[in-house]
Amino acid sequence: MTDDFRSDGARVLITGGTSGLGKAMAVALIDAGATVAVTGRDSGRAQAVARELGPECVGIGMDVRDETDVARGVDRVWDELGGLDVLVNNAGIGMRTVNPRFLTDPQPFWVVSPDAFRDVVATNLTGYFLVARAVVPRLVAAGDGRVVNVSMNHSTMNRKGFVPYGPARSGAEALARIMAADLADTGVTSNILLPGGATATEMIPEDFPAEHRSQLLDPAIMGPPIRWLCSPEANPEIPLTQLRG
Repeated sequence: MTDDFRSDGARVLITGGTSGLGKAMAVALIDAGATVAVTGRDSGRAQAVARELGPECVGIGMDVRDETDVARGVDRVWDELGGLDVLVNNAGIGMRTVNPRFLTDPQPFWVVSPDAFRDVVATNLTGYFLVARAVVPRLVAAGDGRVVNVSMNHSTMNRKGFVPYGPARSGAEALARIMAADLADTGVTSNILLPGGATATEMIPEDFPAEHRSQLLDPAIMGPPIRWLCSPEANPEIPLTQLRG
C-alpha cells in the first residue's frame, strides 16, 4: 500500500490519540489533509499534543469508560470540528497495568485482580462500544462515515498470561464485525486495523529484552492504512461527505 492517499477535509476523532499508535495516526491524517480531534483521559495532555500537532488538531479530555463523559466529549468534538466523518476507536491500556513483567513473568488468569480485569475491559472493549454508540447514530443520519477499530493479532488474544488484555481485544474485534453487519446498507462502514506485530509504544514493558527492541514496529506503520481508510479510495461508492467536493 502506498502512502499517497489524501483525506482532505475529513473530520476524524481518534480516541487514545495522545501517544503511540493513536498519535502516529493523527500525524499521518493531518499530513493527508484531515482535521483531527485526539482524546485521552488527561485533558491537559490531550491539549498539549494538539498544540504540538498544529492548528488542524484539537485535544479533548475524555474517559472512554464513562458514558456521561463520552457523551460530553463527543458533543465537544462535534462542535469543534463542525461534525464528524470518521471515528477511530484506539484508546486502550496494556498488560503493563496488570502485570509490569507480563512478558518475562506471565501470571495465570486466577492471579489477576478483578479491578485490573474490569479496568482493561472497560477501556479496551466497553470504551469502543460507548464511543461508537455516541458517534455512529450521527454518521447514520448523515448517510455516510467510517468507523475504524484498532485491534491486534490473534496470537496475542489467546497468549499465556494475557488476561485480560487478550479477551478484551478479542471482544473488540467481534464487536467491530457485528458493527459492520449492523451498519450494512447505511452508508457507514466498520473496519478493523492492526499494526501486524508488537510496536514501540508505552505498552512495552521495561524488561523487554534489549536485543529484541530493534524488532519492534514503528507506530508510524499505521499511517498508510489509516490514510487509505479515510480516503475516497476506501469506499468509492459512498465517499465521505467532506471528500466530495
